[in-house]
Amino acid sequence: MSVTIGTPLTATATRVMLLGSGELGKEVAIELQRLGVEVVAVDRYADAPAQQVAHRAHVIDMLDPAALRRLIEEERPDIVVPEIEAISTPTLLELEAEGGPRVVPTARAARLTMDREGIRRLAAEELGLKTSPYRFEDSFDGFAAAVAQIGLPCVVKPVMSSSGRGQSVLRSPRDVRPAWEYAQAGGRGSLSAPGQAARVIVEGFVDFAYEVTMLTVRHVGGVTICDPVGHVQVDGDYRESFQPQPMSPTALERSRAVAATVTEALGGWGLFGVELFIMDDDAVVFSEVSPRPHDTGLVTLASQDLSEFALHARALLGLPIPAVAQLGPSASCAVVAEGAGVPVFGQVDRALAEPTVQLRLFGKPAVRGHRRVAVAVARGADLAEARARARRAAAALTVTLA
Repeated sequence: MSVTIGTPLTATATRVMLLGSGELGKEVAIELQRLGVEVVAVDRYADAPAQQVAHRAHVIDMLDPAALRRLIEEERPDIVVPEIEAISTPTLLELEAEGGPRVVPTARAARLTMDREGIRRLAAEELGLKTSPYRFEDSFDGFAAAVAQIGLPCVVKPVMSSSGRGQSVLRSPRDVRPAWEYAQAGGRGSLSAPGQAARVIVEGFVDFAYEVTMLTVRHVGGVTICDPVGHVQVDGDYRESFQPQPMSPTALERSRAVAATVTEALGGWGLFGVELFIMDDDAVVFSEVSPRPHDTGLVTLASQDLSEFALHARALLGLPIPAVAQLGPSASCAVVAEGAGVPVFGQVDRALAEPTVQLRLFGKPAVRGHRRVAVAVARGADLAEARARARRAAAALTVTLA
């Protein structure tokens, strides 16, 4: 198969539409721009990070089927790339069935992974992968009964959310009501009818040794699985990641097998972030999968010759993926802002004085609440040195909200 790419802003253009334009979408947009692709960035608010580097930007409610269909028919992209969960995926299924643009990885995969219920049922009930015990509920009474059945401690998450929003760990009966209310407030979009409670998942608590992300690329030449990415989360939100995560040969083999199984079931081309809990050599527990670059994969900006974003861009365009070269032990450390206002970064020079460090200032136009606004990535002689450098750089950077 021969791949042809035209020239942006001409009749020959190869046009890609990003549905969701955050910091991960921004890196994908930059990689697509490098390959001469015309990029259209869509989000629910103006001046989102990827919109700042795209050829055109649109602001719509992506959960609105009519608005989403209208925009896609107006822009006529060759490829549509969902970058967040809050999208009317039934519309993508309809357009794909009508012979519309190709959806990455597929419209079905986007539909299954847009909420935790679809992907958990696929993994546990169809593929037979080991997961934590779970129940889905959409009423407080059902939720309370699920907590009682699964037992404490347990974890509750909205079926559709990201970056830890709405997620909490229940450790005592006193946590039940607050956890339900937090999950209702933290969901990203809703599949529920107006006035109906948002659906949540209650999961048994997994006492794991560590957790990894297996960045898995499905492409024209087959499947490529990157070295495992270890990570640290706080309140369900990524704070640090590092690559390669040390693993026993058995645990690594089992992790690769799970990643290959779940991504094969989803199909299509593109990069997937498969999250796993590692208990021991014999127990690899599936957690979640994202059919797009993963926040923990920001470390690949330093650790690999082709970052997860470059891999995603190549795969979705049908371009070959060579063997991915590791550049050495690497780490990332997120920078978080708290409050409301426009981020202003200080001591950038001090942060970049740390050896091997790179910064990505996301360019979020405003912050409300608790948001990641930047990341430091670094390499080192070993993971300990790489993590220390990334942490020092992140700590040196100051963030004020104007």
